[in-house]
Amino acid sequence: MTEPNTHLKIDRGLCGEILELGEGRAEVELTTDARMSADDRGLVHGGFIFGAADYAAMLAVNDPNVVLGAANVTFTAPTRVGERVHVRATVRAQIRRKYDVGVQAHVGAVRVFEGSFTCFVLDHHVLDKEG
Repeated sequence: MTEPNTHLKIDRGLCGEILELGEGRAEVELTTDARMSADDRGLVHGGFIFGAADYAAMLAVNDPNVVLGAANVTFTAPTRVGERVHVRATVRAQIRRKYDVGVQAHVGAVRVFEGSFTCFVLDHHVLDKEG
């Protein structure tokens, strides 16, 4: 398994644990918990699923200066507290420093999320000033 080169200080309890990491691909698993609940019935707020998907996309590119530029996503089924969400990200295309990353998330056999993430690798950290 390749070592992560990006998002090294991320809280994996909120964004997922790395299961697999290779060139142009990543898999993470998010175990949902009560912190992620949106209501008293245990519905997980979609932002946590999105966060795990974003993390997987960043890992698929795996550059220290990768940033998310855009995302087109669909939530296809609800997620409940206590479920494990398996997220798979794959680089589908690269044009210079622009990456198209496809992401899918499943709970068991049920797809709960899918999306297309546009990622960019910058020359420097996004918080550093240019020139």
